[in-house]
Amino acid sequence: MVYRSAAVCAAILASATPAAAETPILGPDAAHCAPGGGPAILVDITGLKNRLGTVRVRTFGGATSTWFDKTKWQTKVEIPTPRVEPIRVCMPVAAPGNYAIDVRHDANANNQTDRADGGGASGNPRVTIWDFIFGRKPSPKQTVVRVGQGVTEISVTMMYLSGTSLKPLSETGR
Repeated sequence: MVYRSAAVCAAILASATPAAAETPILGPDAAHCAPGGGPAILVDITGLKNRLGTVRVRTFGGATSTWFDKTKWQTKVEIPTPRVEPIRVCMPVAAPGNYAIDVRHDANANNQTDRADGGGASGNPRVTIWDFIFGRKPSPKQTVVRVGQGVTEISVTMMYLSGTSLKPLSETGR
């Protein structure tokens, strides 16, 4: 009898997988993030305000001075906001090297950047509204993603405007 219970427990444990592994990998290049794939960045996105609108993920490479420049991205994926978290998006890169990622949630689905929208970047840097007003970009030292031959997984927590700071929802009291 104990043997059967142990066998049942072992079968249950063997079939259990982490939540992220059960979440599908999204984006037109999802196959690049399959086992043995790459080079690619697998971006796990959490902390969305709602399930409306779209989520946009961009990859930046090359000179760090061009990272987060609106016109200098290398890869862009835009998807309808999924209903479950984490949102996992595969971003292929041309070759191993240093990259940065930014994420935007068009939370009110109006296709414009406004106060309802959220954002985030690789390394989860803290930013303020003043950073946006004065065009200050996050530090490459904090946002760098070092990609090798395979798949590099990172996590980005979305931030939303609260006063003069952008904060994760857990810190805004919502």
